Amino acid sequence: MPSATQPPEKMMFQLSLRRRGISDQAVLHAMEAVPRDLFVEPEDRAYAWRDSALAIACGQTISQPFVVAYMTEQLQLRPGHRVLEIGTGSGYQAAILSRLCRQVISMERFKTLADRARNRLEQLRCDNVEVLLGDGFDVPAGAGQFDRIIVTAAMREIPQALLERLEPDGILIAPVGPQHSAQTLIRVHRTKDGFERKPLVDVRFVPALPGIAREL
Repeated sequence: MPSATQPPEKMMFQLSLRRRGISDQAVLHAMEAVPRDLFVEPEDRAYAWRDSALAIACGQTISQPFVVAYMTEQLQLRPGHRVLEIGTGSGYQAAILSRLCRQVISMERFKTLADRARNRLEQLRCDNVEVLLGDGFDVPAGAGQFDRIIVTAAMREIPQALLERLEPDGILIAPVGPQHSAQTLIRVHRTKDGFERKPLVDVRFVPALPGIAREL
């Protein structure tokens, strides 16, 4: 892609995140280091650095950079953490997470998306990410427990079984609400007394659906 099409957006990318309140330096460095243009469709690469969601295969989207950065910052990641992502999509969020924690298990119900994301992550040598084709509502028992869980598709409610996958002092972030309208990003903290929920901001995500997609 000719450089003339990118500089305005790319130069404003980090500044926009800071202006909108992203202050975690590790998150900002990860956002700068991961080439978002590798994760969008070829026809959209000229728009990759804009703060907007873009369509990808299988009727899904790659979230706008601010939402990715915000959700990541709210996870309060540490290098030793093990993270579960529900909804791999393009693989962009997993690539960001990979630079901030020990291991990422990312689940995707569309085979096409899982395969493409796996290839992109291999290109970037994100060796601590494992992409699984599977149902995010039915995480395999063998996957174990997680310090952090991030859901990148809208759930009507957070399944208790998913909450139970959190380690003590674990954090889960998920968009909760109706499938085809605005949702609220919910942050759940597992404490010794139970689960503390905090609403954060309104967002709009594609719906989280059960099962593995029959096609694509």
